[in-house]
Amino acid sequence: MGELTDFDALRRAMAENGEQPEGPARNARAEQLLVAAEGLNIPLAVIEALGHQLKVYNYSSEKDKMFVPFARLLRMWDERPEDFDEYETHTLHWVFKWVSSGMLDQPHVPLASVEKWLGEMEHRYRLAGHTERAVRGAEFNIAAHTGDLPRAERAYAAWLAADRDRMADCHACELHGQGWWQAERGRDAEALRLWAPVLEGELTCAHEPHTTLAASLLPLLRLGRHDEARANHLRGFRLVRAMESMRGAYADHVEFCALSGNEARALELLAERPAYFTDSGQPRSGLEFLSVVALLMDRLTGLGLGEQQVPGPAGRSWTARELAAHARAEALDLAGRFDARNGTSYVSEQARARMAQEPLVERLPLGVRSARPVSAPAVVTPAVVAPREEPDLASLIAEARRLSDSLRPTAVEAWAAVSRAAEHVELDPRDRAEIADHQAMDLGPEGAELFERAAELYAAAGDPGEALAARTRAAFVRALTGDVEESLAAVAGPYDEILALYAEDGTGVRQTASVLMGRARILMRRAQEAEEGAEAVPAGEEASRVSLGSPLGVAFALDESEADSVTEAGFRSPTPVHAEAETAVRELLALVDGRAGDDVQLASRAAEARAMLAELAADAGEPAVAAELLGQAAAGFMDAGLPWFAVEHEARLAQLAHHLGDAEGTERALRAALEHGGPYLEPVGRAQLHLQLAEVLGGRGLPEEAAEHALEAAHWADEAGAGRTLGAWARHMLGGLLLRQGRWAEAAEVLESALPDLSAETHGDGAVVQALWWLGDCLGELGEHRAAAERQLRAAELAKLWPEQHDHATLAHLAGESLGNAGLSAEADQAYARAGDLWLSLGNVHGLVRSLRARAWLALRAEDGQGDARELMDRAVRACEEALGAGPSDEEARLRLVAELGHTHRQFGDLLARSAAEDADDDAIRATMEDALSRMTEAIVVFASLGDEALHSRTGAELAAGWLEADLSRPDRAAARARAVLTAYQAHEAYEGSDRSDEETVQARRAEAEQLLEVLADQ
Repeated sequence: MGELTDFDALRRAMAENGEQPEGPARNARAEQLLVAAEGLNIPLAVIEALGHQLKVYNYSSEKDKMFVPFARLLRMWDERPEDFDEYETHTLHWVFKWVSSGMLDQPHVPLASVEKWLGEMEHRYRLAGHTERAVRGAEFNIAAHTGDLPRAERAYAAWLAADRDRMADCHACELHGQGWWQAERGRDAEALRLWAPVLEGELTCAHEPHTTLAASLLPLLRLGRHDEARANHLRGFRLVRAMESMRGAYADHVEFCALSGNEARALELLAERPAYFTDSGQPRSGLEFLSVVALLMDRLTGLGLGEQQVPGPAGRSWTARELAAHARAEALDLAGRFDARNGTSYVSEQARARMAQEPLVERLPLGVRSARPVSAPAVVTPAVVAPREEPDLASLIAEARRLSDSLRPTAVEAWAAVSRAAEHVELDPRDRAEIADHQAMDLGPEGAELFERAAELYAAAGDPGEALAARTRAAFVRALTGDVEESLAAVAGPYDEILALYAEDGTGVRQTASVLMGRARILMRRAQEAEEGAEAVPAGEEASRVSLGSPLGVAFALDESEADSVTEAGFRSPTPVHAEAETAVRELLALVDGRAGDDVQLASRAAEARAMLAELAADAGEPAVAAELLGQAAAGFMDAGLPWFAVEHEARLAQLAHHLGDAEGTERALRAALEHGGPYLEPVGRAQLHLQLAEVLGGRGLPEEAAEHALEAAHWADEAGAGRTLGAWARHMLGGLLLRQGRWAEAAEVLESALPDLSAETHGDGAVVQALWWLGDCLGELGEHRAAAERQLRAAELAKLWPEQHDHATLAHLAGESLGNAGLSAEADQAYARAGDLWLSLGNVHGLVRSLRARAWLALRAEDGQGDARELMDRAVRACEEALGAGPSDEEARLRLVAELGHTHRQFGDLLARSAAEDADDDAIRATMEDALSRMTEAIVVFASLGDEALHSRTGAELAAGWLEADLSRPDRAAARARAVLTAYQAHEAYEGSDRSDEETVQARRAEAEQLLEVLADQ
């Protein structure tokens, strides 16, 4: 620390320290500044340094240190009150409240001392002429903390009844406390009503809306207002994350995550603040934090994760079970110390109740990335209905047959239960055949040998048709991973045999249809390989699949390569391979169509046949026909009571509808797929469908509903273990949709969560640039300009590698704006210069001119920068004039350039007017003002040439010129300009049909013109 030799330097140093992040470093600096103040031998310097020290202690984890500087300040006041100026007198009385609440937070301070201090505060406030509002508020805090509810209610009423004065807490803080009490008393709706002005941003302060956002989370969950709870968590956590003094609010966010199915995020929050486990400066917030940690760890232990490693106090590793015991013991020890001090058991009761809470909602997707503490759950399916008593084997077999006959998704599980129950029982061949058949279905492509075994058992059971069907299934699953031609050869025999058998009434329609379906599937497989060049789905594309429980567990891919094969121009004509597949499908359809009746298996065959014809129509370049057939297929499955089989075809229908430009059809198909998939969709499939629907809805201008589906997509991608791939896409989209709604803080939190997983290799550099761009926009709206510039510059570095440089130029320009707003003028000038060079290379005169104007304003901020500012504005004017002289491409382009020239003259005039140095001689100031007026007059002429389209711009310049005329002591000319503006707007009726902003501009211009005339009249 450099030596501080004067009071002004000390004040500057304290102001700079006050802007630093909360924490021990800032506190240590305040202690050094107090030593420096004592060396100045100025009582007020010491008073201000003590006040600064008190403030930084209060807003830190070392709140217990503030009592010493306050005691010293109070002693100085009692001895020499004349040393305190008006501001420090106010501050001394203000911090009485901090000390009062601070004593309450320290269990070693006797309650009698706290009560005595309350009396001292009341006495001094009365002497100073303050109302009882702050005193009664302090009394309420004491009563609420000790559990004296009648006294708390009385003090609460007296607090609200007393007049607000200069010693009352800010309105935002008061509303937080009032709402907290209502929530404590079980009146959540009333609490949220009181908090509304704070939550909506109408009332703010250093710690608001931070604490109110945190306090609102559980009341919102209890009231079922989940969307608001999610939003308040994302908004609020951004505010408290970097503030060391807000451990209690931080604990509220951890608690919210623990009670809303977001245990993994709660663990991440704990990991961000390891010091919170051991910070001892404010025991009360330590009790709150440790209680929530115990709650979270009990929750994890209850989920079977007691042995999972979790973040905890430094120095050792912790499992959830160990940390639960440790946090509970520490919390109850602290609570016991408070109770011993208070003479009650209230604090311990409250702590135990907090630790014992049950989840308020099973899951509340937040949209932000979070590694799950447990592996993704299996697909949820309806449980097999079983009697209360353990069923016998015959009942199990009957139930399994019922489920398989009706194509229930749980049929395979039911037959597995039969297999387990019959492990030591001799079954007849038919039973063993069905067990083997369903075991093979469960194995998918590896089930061929079991299908062959099932065929042997069916034959032994006297069912040759089912034996041929099983052999066909074996051939088909081999086609999925092996040689399709070999599979066709293998199915040729069963195909000929089943037709002969059926003709002789030796088997039924079901078995015959099963063989025909298997052969058609193999031929479709061959057609698909011919269409796609036998390309396998590349590794890593699992995130783009929709998988559901079909009889053979086949996944239907919704990937871009398949969409391209359907939608590219000049579709391929049908080949002999396609024609043979079509013949096979139509043969199947001819067999089963119209014969299904109540037989869901035959209905399923008919529906699947239509879906196959749809694929062939799509390959043949007939997407409209394909879409119609897919709609029939989905309807067939629905009519048969098989919605889970309709999903893949509805998803495919959505693709085709999108290709056909049918947005409503696309949306309808995706909604149907989500509805009909129900609990049968695998998480990755659900994520993909939600993501596609979000894109469709966003394109239709419905960002609110689109964001809901993007949120669901992110959640299900995380459940599927695809958070780094599909989940990142979903978060990227969600961030953009929140941005479109002006929900800046939520969008920023989501985009920051997405960026670590977005990569050029996986998602494309365009997605990374867009996410950084959006995030920069959000941070700028939140006032975090330096951080916004960092993201914009990162995006610009990626975009500079692109062949087209418009985005690079735009991002560099945006970074200049953000750096300028952050007060980093030199860096901003560099960014604008970079943008200007790019705009020039692109031939974009408007971008170039605006970058030059921005640099001119930056130059004006610098000492002796007036010359550079003028030169840059001159360059901007010349750029416009040269572009106009070169002859724009069309009239619209010419008019835009003329308007740009007018705005440049106007800004040049404003800049010159502001550049007139106050310490310059009168002649120099007058010359500068004359130059400014000249530029403003040029602007008026240019805008006038554009007619009514530039009326507002012209009147704005006219008024600016009028004020300059007044400053130059030309009242007549100034008045003439003001009257010219009023005349221009006399035909106000012409604006009655215009938008509101136009009306507001008219009113503002007229009001300013009248104000100018009044000023001139007074002079």
